This record gives sequence, structure tokens and C-alpha cells, in this order.
Amino acid sequence: MRIRTDLALEAREVCEEGIQGSRIPGVEIENNEQKNCKITTVEIKTDEGSEIMGKGIGRYITLESNLMKYDDDESREEMIDFLKDELVKVFGPEKNKKTLVIGLGNWNITSDALGPKTVEKTLVTRHIFKNYNKDYDDDFTEVAGMSPGVMGITGIETSEIVKSIVDNIKPDRVVAIDALASRKMERVNSTIQISTAGIAPGAGVGNARKALNKDYLGVDVVAIGVPTVVDAATLTIDVLDLAIDNLIEQSQGNDGFYQMLKSLKEDEKYNLIRESLDPYDKNLIVTPKDIDETIENLSIIISEGLNRSLHPGRIQS
Repeated sequence: MRIRTDLALEAREVCEEGIQGSRIPGVEIENNEQKNCKITTVEIKTDEGSEIMGKGIGRYITLESNLMKYDDDESREEMIDFLKDELVKVFGPEKNKKTLVIGLGNWNITSDALGPKTVEKTLVTRHIFKNYNKDYDDDFTEVAGMSPGVMGITGIETSEIVKSIVDNIKPDRVVAIDALASRKMERVNSTIQISTAGIAPGAGVGNARKALNKDYLGVDVVAIGVPTVVDAATLTIDVLDLAIDNLIEQSQGNDGFYQMLKSLKEDEKYNLIRESLDPYDKNLIVTPKDIDETIENLSIIISEGLNRSLHPGRIQS
């Protein structure tokens, strides 16, 4: 039973703990410490590494920064620049590619509304290119965007909707934006993951649908996600670790039992807690109380990062 996380960075941490810190075969790691932002690239190169990690072959770029938690223009601008720089690298030097931006998620549930809210703020230009019969522009690229909803609203698999649109308008790439799940509360709403391996809609809440990736859609897929939730078992581990540390400090040497609990691997603690919660249907999905303002702020950061990376002439707002 895997700890629930959509972040390759966290999947790597769990795997390395399981093999006592040894390097995972077929997986390369690159760290880049910037002021106010830590950027980690996990590249899965082989089927063996993919199987061990439980993630598809591709690059996973993780930006960790508390700037995302601050609702002010200066913090947003700095975070937008970090995101834009990484997206430019992922998109490559070609300036004439057509892009379809898909906002995954349920717009009726705040913690799952990141995708739709981001698409609302994304600068779409396909209609202008079509109206003026243009194939190229120095300042803008052709961008379309939509939010297909979720199966509970439409009755249609999200992948089927996206596939039909791709087949019809024939973009060169798809950018899919979705809310994710994390194994650490400290990474919730303060982490952005960019992936070239595609995405499975609904995975964050344990309801994964058919994956949106190059094999299925026939075009490159770049996934952008932010962990907005953790499950109750994951949150309990964080609280338990804090409690154990506190009890050890106050135990005055009689801490054998607490040391034993501390020595348990994280996946062992997760399985123990989840097995205790599941029979009572108590393994809930948890999100911070200020999620409304946070999702709005994150949607601005991601949409503007996209706008500036897709449109060369985009003027800083």
C-alpha cells in the first residue's frame, strides 16, 4: 500500500527510505537552490525506475517555496518568474507551437478548482489566429483553453473529452492543470510540480481516471499541479511525529517505546494508521481552511507563468 502522493519528489523520498538511501536505478536527481525557491528535478529514464517509483517515464520538476502562501504582488511576481523560467525550458525553443490548456477538476469544490480557475485567467488566442488567418506572430502563440469538468458532472470520461478536442483542433501539445495530493502537510499549497509524463485526472483524491499522456493523446503533454490536499492518515503521521519528538524530550530517559515508534518507516506508519481508519470510513481528504484565497492566488501564479512562457510578447502585468 503506497503512501498517497502525486509528487515524484515524495515518491522518491519514500523509495529511498525503503532501500536505505541507495540510488534508485534509472532515476536521476538534480537540485537547484535559489533564493526563496528550491527546484528539484527528478528524471525517470527507464522502465525499472518507473516501476519502483510508481510514476511514468519523464521529467518531474518541483518548485518549493513559501512565496505561494503570501497574497501580495511582490511574492507573486517572484514566484511567477520562477515558474515561467522552468516552463520555458520544458516547452523548448520553438516559438510557433499550438497549445491546448486543459483545466482539470471540479469547479464546485474549492480544493479541486485549481485547473478551471487557472484556465479562466489564461490568455487564449486561437480565435484571433483563426479570424485573421495567421500561422505565426512575433508576440503571441496560438493557445486554446477549456475546463472539461469531471465525470460526476458530465457523465463523460475527461480523457474522452480531451481526446476528441485534440483530434479536432490538432494542437502540438497539451498543458493539463490539476490539484494534487501530498504526503507532507508542509508542501500543501507551497509546491508546484511540472511533469512531462502526463497526468491521471482525479489521482489526488484516489479516483484516478484514464491518463492523459502522449501515448493516448498523440501529442506532448505537460502537467502542472499543486498539492492542495492530504489524506487523514498522512496528516496523522505528521502529528504523530511531532508528538513522539515532544514525548521523547519529556520522557527523562524512559523513551524506549517512543524510540521504537520513531524508528518505524513512514510507509509502515502510514499503513498502520490507514488500516485503523479505513474500517470506520475516517480516512478523510483534508485541506487548509484558507483554501478559497489560496486557490485564487495559485491560479494567478500558474496562469501568468503560462502566459509569459507561451507568449513571447506578454507584457508583465
